[in-house]
Amino acid sequence: MQSRSLTEGKIGPALLRFSLPFLLSSLLQALYGAVDLMITGQFAGTAAQAAVATGTQIMQIVTGITLGLATGVTVLIGHRVGARDNEGSASAVGSGAITLVVLAAILTPVLLLCNHFLVSLMQVPEVAVLSARQYLFVCSCGIPFIMGYHVIGAIYRGLGDSKTPLVFIAIACGLNIIADLALVGGLKLGALGAALATVGAQGISFLLALLFIAKRGFPFPFQRRHFKPRRDAVSRIVKVGAPLALQEALVTLSFLIITAIVNSISVDASASVGIVEKIIYFTMLPPLSFGSAVAAMSAQNIGAGRPDRAFQTVQKGILYSLIFGVLVCVYCQFLPHTLTAIFSKDAPVIAMAATYLRSYSLDCVMVSFVFPLNSYFSGLGRSVIVMAHSLITTFLVRIPISYIASRTVTTSLTGMGFAPPAASLASVVILVVYFFILRKTAPELFRVGQSAAS
Repeated sequence: MQSRSLTEGKIGPALLRFSLPFLLSSLLQALYGAVDLMITGQFAGTAAQAAVATGTQIMQIVTGITLGLATGVTVLIGHRVGARDNEGSASAVGSGAITLVVLAAILTPVLLLCNHFLVSLMQVPEVAVLSARQYLFVCSCGIPFIMGYHVIGAIYRGLGDSKTPLVFIAIACGLNIIADLALVGGLKLGALGAALATVGAQGISFLLALLFIAKRGFPFPFQRRHFKPRRDAVSRIVKVGAPLALQEALVTLSFLIITAIVNSISVDASASVGIVEKIIYFTMLPPLSFGSAVAAMSAQNIGAGRPDRAFQTVQKGILYSLIFGVLVCVYCQFLPHTLTAIFSKDAPVIAMAATYLRSYSLDCVMVSFVFPLNSYFSGLGRSVIVMAHSLITTFLVRIPISYIASRTVTTSLTGMGFAPPAASLASVVILVVYFFILRKTAPELFRVGQSAAS
C-alpha cells in the first residue's frame, strides 16, 4: 500500500483527483440501502419498505458513531503522514483499529438487547413491526463488519488513497444486488432478506480488504506491537472523533424522532420519507465526498505545517460542492416524480414523496457549505464546534419545524421538507461566525509554516 502526498501541487486538481474515487465509492456504498429499499418496494410491498426505512434509520446511529471516530483516525494518520512520522503513522493505524474493535464489542449486544424497545419507540405501523425487528436484528449482528468496513476506509483516506477502497465497495455492491434479488425477489423473504443481503455483502468485502492489507502492507514499517492502543494516539482519535461521534449519534437520534413523528401519520408517509431520505443521500454524495477529501487534505497539510493550504482546500471544496448542489436542487424543483417513482409503484407514495423532495432538496445547496467547513474544522482538531452547531440547529430548528408541520399533513409533506434546509442555514451562520472568531483569536492557523497538529 502506498501513501499519496496531498501537501504539494495545485489544490484544485488534487482535490478533484482525491474526491472522484471517494465519490464513486460513496455512490456504490449508498446503493446498499437504496437497493434494499427499491427491491423491497418492488417485490415485498409498502409495509416491508417502511420496515427497511425504519431499520435503516436506527442503524444510522451505529454508522454515525463509527464515521465520527473513523474521522478521528483519518485526521491522526493524515497528521502523521504529513509530518513524515512513520512510527506515529503505524501507531495511529493500530490504535485506530483497536478503538473500533472495542466499540463494535460494545454496540453489538446493546442493539441486540434493545431491538424490541427501539422498534416500539419508532412507532412503526403495526403491519411493519415484525419485519422491522427482523431487519434490525440481522443488521445488529453485522455491526463488526460495519466497523471494520469503515476503519479500513479511514486508514486509506488518511494515507491519501481514495482509489483502493473503490474496488472492495464495488464487489460488495454487486454482491448485495445479487443477494437482494435472490432473497427478496426470489425467496420472498422481504425485509429479512434485504438485511441478510446487506450484512453478507459487507462481511465479504471486509474480509477481502483484510486479506489485501495483509498481503500489501503499509508504506511504513508496521508490526504486531503497533496493533495495540497507544494512549497518545487514542487520545488524539477520541479528541477529534468523540465529538463527531456524539454529534452523529444525537443528530441521527433526532432523525429517528422525526421518523417516529412521520410513522404516526400513516404508512404512506413513512414509506415516502424513507424514499426521500435515500434520494437525498445520493444527491448529497458530491458535497460529502468533497468534505471527506477536505478532511484528509487538511490533515496532511496541517501535519506538514501548511495550514494556508488547508484553508485554500476548504474554499475549493465549497465551490465544487455548490456546483452540484445547485444543479440537483433545480432538477428536484421541476421533476421530483421521476426520482420518487424509482422506489415505489404506489401512486400516493410517489406523489407524497415528491412533495417532500421538492422542499427538502433546498438542503443540497446549504450543505455545500456545511460539509466542507465541518471537515476543515475537524482537520484543525476543532471538532467540538461541528458537534455544537449540529446539535443546536437540529434540536432547536429541525425537530420543532418538523413537528409543527406534521400536524397539518394530509397528502403533502412540503412543510416538513423545509425543516432540513432551515437547520442547515442556521449551521452555516454559526460556522461562518466561528471561522472569523478563530481567524482573529488564532491567526497562526492560517500562516505558512505553522502546524495545528498539536
